[in-house]
Parts: sequence; structure tokens; C-alpha cells
Amino acid sequence: MPRILSDADLADFRARLCDAAEHMFAERGPEAVTIRELAAAVGVSPMTPYRYFKDKDAILAAVRARAFDRHADLLEAAYAAYADNPAARPAALAQAYIQFALNHPEAYKLMFDVHQPSAGNYPDLVRAGERSRRTMSLQMETAEGDGVALSESEADFIAHMYWAALHGPLMLHMSGMLPAKISTSALIAALISSLDKALRGAARPDWAPPAA
Repeated sequence: MPRILSDADLADFRARLCDAAEHMFAERGPEAVTIRELAAAVGVSPMTPYRYFKDKDAILAAVRARAFDRHADLLEAAYAAYADNPAARPAALAQAYIQFALNHPEAYKLMFDVHQPSAGNYPDLVRAGERSRRTMSLQMETAEGDGVALSESEADFIAHMYWAALHGPLMLHMSGMLPAKISTSALIAALISSLDKALRGAARPDWAPPAA
């Protein structure tokens, strides 16, 4: 008869299984990894993971939710650390984003390079994904604090411009497509600087998409 598991037991095993899954999913792709292989990686029987997760898709959702939360933790901490120096927040947020992606490339890949059609079936993944997504709007709060008036559609659109300026070079770097002579951090800094100048300049481009 299986022993009754405490909350601590459940959390510990789920964390160990997610650690193994994060590495294996990122390295080989979720489709190529089996529950049996995940079980072997943490030294348990092939049926043990089913005591904690419904199936492999649920494991992938848990891994991705954890990654989104870790990402949000880092950016929210960077934002809070500069409460007395709002002007330094944009650079701090960008650096935190870069730090997470470069220090946790497997988690980052599973966050943004995996299409999980069933994502909506996992409330914790939806919550974590939205939390991570909101960190992009922190940049807009700093801009509005500087006296830049933005509509909701402008703020959302510009937030995605900043996100693209961060994400694009990082994905080029991770895929080996960025030449060694081009620094990822320098490329991002140049893109962010250009966006900042446009945002605060007198001649503002038409950022927001046309109204539907």
C-alpha cells in the first residue's frame, strides 16, 4: 500500500521531477521525452509520476509555470529595488531579463519556444504566464512617471516593442545565429536606447495599431 504523502513530500518530488523535465524537454523537445524516461531520471518506477501529475502534458505545464514565476520574481525584484531611483529602473529591468535568459536558457526556451495547445487547461500556467507578461508593463509605468502620456493601446504596443528588443537578440544568441563579434547585451542596449529616445522624443512614431 503506498504511503500517505505529506505536502512537503509532494512538493519535493514535484520539484525534482520538474528539474529533470526542464532539462530533458529543453534538450530534446517535449514530444521526444517519455514518462518512463522522466521517472528513471529521478530514480523512481515508471508509474510513480502519475501519483503527482495526470500525464506528461501536465508536467510540461508545471515546468513552464515554474519558469514564468521565476522570471517574474526576478523582474519584480529589480523593479522594487529601484523604488527611490525610477530613472534607473528600465536598465535594471532589462538587465534582470537578460540575466534570467542567459542563466536559465532551458527554462527560457520552454517559456517562449514551446507551443502548448492545452495551456488554457492549466490555471497555474495561465496565472504564471500572465504574471510574467505583466512585467513588460513595468517599463511603461516608469515612462508614464516621467510624464509621457500613453493610451492603454499605446502602452501595450510599446511594451511589446521593448519585449521584442529583449527577446530577439537573446533568441539569436541561443540559436547560435548571432555572430560572435556582436555582443548580445550591446545589441539589446542599442535597441532599448533607440526605443527610449523615440518614446521621449518630440516626433513620436505611430506606435499603436489602427483601431479595429
